[in-house]
Amino acid sequence: MSALEADSTGSCYFTPCRVYWLVLLLYKSGRRAHFFCLRFKMAALDLDERQSLQARISGLARQVADSMGMEVVLVEIKGDGRGSVVRTFIDQPGGVSLDDCERFSRRFSVSLDVEDWIPSSYVLEVSSPGVNRPLTKEADFERFRGHNAKVRTRILLEGQKSFKGKIVGVTEGRLELEVAPGKQIRIALMDIEKANLIADLSMRPQGS
Repeated sequence: MSALEADSTGSCYFTPCRVYWLVLLLYKSGRRAHFFCLRFKMAALDLDERQSLQARISGLARQVADSMGMEVVLVEIKGDGRGSVVRTFIDQPGGVSLDDCERFSRRFSVSLDVEDWIPSSYVLEVSSPGVNRPLTKEADFERFRGHNAKVRTRILLEGQKSFKGKIVGVTEGRLELEVAPGKQIRIALMDIEKANLIADLSMRPQGS
C-alpha cells in the first residue's frame, strides 16, 4: 500500500487502493460547529451512555445516507477525552470517492450539531469501508457470500473466539463459515462481536 497523501484542503487518502476518509475536527460553540485543525476534549461517557449515543448517531447517519443514495456500513465512537472520534464508514454502488466523503460529512455534521447530542468537541471521521470492509448485518454476509472473512465472537465456540474462513451463507440467523476444506462452523449472528472481509491481495492494482 502506498503512503498517505493529502491535497491542498487537508483531506487525506490512500492511493492506489482508493480508501478515502475525511476528518472534520469540530469545536462546539453554542449551536454551531466550527472547523479547526485542533483537538478538544469530549466528555467521558460510561458504557450505557456510549451505547445509547452510538445507536442514536447510527440512526441519524443512516437517515442522511439514505437521502443521498448511500449506505452506512458502520458507526463507531472511539476513545475518550482528546482521542474521541466519531468514525463513520459509508458506501454506495460503484464505491465512494473523496468528494462523496466530503459531501456526506458536511450534511452529517450539520445534522449532529442540530441534534446536539454530543456534550462537547469531537473528531468526525468519514471513510470508505476499504478492502477489509466491516460486516455488520445479515445482508452483508449474504452479499459477500464466497468471500473470506475474519469473525470474532462474544462467546467461546469450540474453545475459541476468532475464526477465519469463507462465507457460505446465512441460515436461520446463523452464519455458515468454511474454516477448513470440508469443515464448516455455524455462528449465531447475535453472537458475533466483530466481522470483516479479508483483503484479497491478488486483486491489488498494478504498481501498488
